Amino acid sequence: MQESRLFKIVYYLLDKGQATAPQLAEEFEVSVRTIYRDIDALSGAGIPIYAEAGRNGGIHLMNDFVLDQAVLSEEEKQEILTALQSINTTQNISSSQTLQKLSAIFNLSSENWLEVDFSRWGNKGADHEKFELLKSAVIHQKCVKITYASSYGEVSERIICPLKMSYKSMSWYLKAYCMQKQDYRIFKLTRMIDFQVLADGFSNYSFPEAEEESEQNYHTVVLHFPRNMAYRVFDEFDITQVTRKENGDFIVSVKMPEDEWLIGYLLSFGTQVDIIEPAHLKEIVARQAKKIYEKHKT
Repeated sequence: MQESRLFKIVYYLLDKGQATAPQLAEEFEVSVRTIYRDIDALSGAGIPIYAEAGRNGGIHLMNDFVLDQAVLSEEEKQEILTALQSINTTQNISSSQTLQKLSAIFNLSSENWLEVDFSRWGNKGADHEKFELLKSAVIHQKCVKITYASSYGEVSERIICPLKMSYKSMSWYLKAYCMQKQDYRIFKLTRMIDFQVLADGFSNYSFPEAEEESEQNYHTVVLHFPRNMAYRVFDEFDITQVTRKENGDFIVSVKMPEDEWLIGYLLSFGTQVDIIEPAHLKEIVARQAKKIYEKHKT
């Protein structure tokens, strides 16, 4: 138990930079006296840990201290190497020397068994450039001017403060604060027609994760698909949301936000979907389909 706590103290200090003995005692649910005994044990084991007295004092590790490779298990080392060599998210990750350096440190080779590429077919260079520039804007807290096509069919220019890159449901999104709307928004990267990283910086914005994850505006949607739509049903929905009928057709029950995006999404299935619930959604889609017909009929 003590050995486990000693490692946890080191991890905590590596993460936080410093802590007082009472803080560590509270964190690990032991007495302050026990923490001081742990510090002595770590120091005796060769860990460069020290305590400073005074108002701004506390318990520290030497600035250049890193954990010895032996702290990681063989499985953990392999997982790190696999993560680095497998995910080809940006242009330069495959040519990075990080993988080679860690392979040498760990004395392990990483097999090329998996490749993940988030770019669209035929657009790898442009998608990767966009990802790299937006990632840099997030890290360095630089405002971005974007031309964006919304799910409501509007194309507009906005100044945003990019806060976090997010990958969900086979698409990249940017969580940001929109200066025009004076509110937090989520932007789909593929809908950014144009963008420019500005010199202006920003601070003091934090995306409200709790609100984003709330499902209070989600509604249960029940859909019927013919069996020839199996390829798309399993592309779009989790198997736990799908029930197969005796004739091979599919019933999908899923919670989704009821908005303009959902209408467009359902229309993308054409005549290959029947909306079972809610009834009013079927009416909305029918009206929109009629508008499309009236616009394009000859």
